[in-house]
Amino acid sequence: MEMNKKDFFPPRPTASPLATDIKELIAQSRQQVAVAVNSAISMLYWQIGRRINEEVDGKDRSEMYGKEIVATLCRQLSDEYGAAFSEKNLRRMMQFAKAFPDFEIVSALWRQLSWSHIKLLIPIDEPLKRDFYIEMCKLEKWSVRTFQERINSMLYERTAISKKPELTIQNELELLKNERQLSPDLVFRDPYFLDFLGLKDAYSEKDLETAILIELQKFIVELGSDFAFMARQKRISIDNEDYYLDLLFYHRRLKCLVAIELKLGKFEAAHKGQMELYLRWLEKFESVEGENPPIGLILCATKNEEHVELLKLENSNIKVAEYLTKLPDLKLIEQKLHQAIEIARNKTNLDE
Repeated sequence: MEMNKKDFFPPRPTASPLATDIKELIAQSRQQVAVAVNSAISMLYWQIGRRINEEVDGKDRSEMYGKEIVATLCRQLSDEYGAAFSEKNLRRMMQFAKAFPDFEIVSALWRQLSWSHIKLLIPIDEPLKRDFYIEMCKLEKWSVRTFQERINSMLYERTAISKKPELTIQNELELLKNERQLSPDLVFRDPYFLDFLGLKDAYSEKDLETAILIELQKFIVELGSDFAFMARQKRISIDNEDYYLDLLFYHRRLKCLVAIELKLGKFEAAHKGQMELYLRWLEKFESVEGENPPIGLILCATKNEEHVELLKLENSNIKVAEYLTKLPDLKLIEQKLHQAIEIARNKTNLDE
């Protein structure tokens, strides 16, 4: 007699509505416990760091004394409580307390980010840069791995906001923090890293577009989590002529369409007119009530800064950014980005 698998493995009974509700309660409770434990750990580490700092800094002690204090504490604590209280971790707790001296600020932080997230923030010296990563991490709900990747890719330096005066950065971060109001300067980047496309030395605009669509998920990660893909080669008909927009996205939090044009060479003045035409058409025929005006992003191999400045593209809601299909040395990129930030801020000070 042939036996059916169902005779050995009878179907699992369907969960009743009562069981489903209880499972949800259990899951919620576990999440609440995890959040509470994380907050308690972060609070403990901050208090330990503050207490050690008080001992080391408060009595004009020598640097050697500080090292001895940490080494002695490590021996006394790690024997009883384990590796969490190694010298390295104790110093990190001290840095944590110094980086976030205000109890109210730090208490809000550890309710929203895990200790693993906080550890990545501690080495960041610039307060505005640190605040940027905190708010963007909360907004986009980055995992620890994604958070590390964003910092490694110098996301802050690549956003337009980093090139603004410090007061402007502070105001926009406050709007994001208190009112969840996101500005385009916090969204768009320059340059964009497209090394994941795997393009050879010679490629066409169609190759670039096709590679982006093949790696669409990675491209959206580089753009930002709130971008949603809508169309490729969007047909735009004007006066019996057809034009084709390379890529069309929608940004949920900015509540607007985002038109993207891909250019192999350098930015040219004619690109502005082309993009303005696309944006006005999208605003008239594609935007719906309640949306903000469309934004254009021109991705090109070379930006041509003077052209961009003279054309006043911000008045037309157009952004221009370079893209890199192969990453040069990260130190070189960092140097160039910091130079660009310095030049932009100095220019702003001269204009005021």
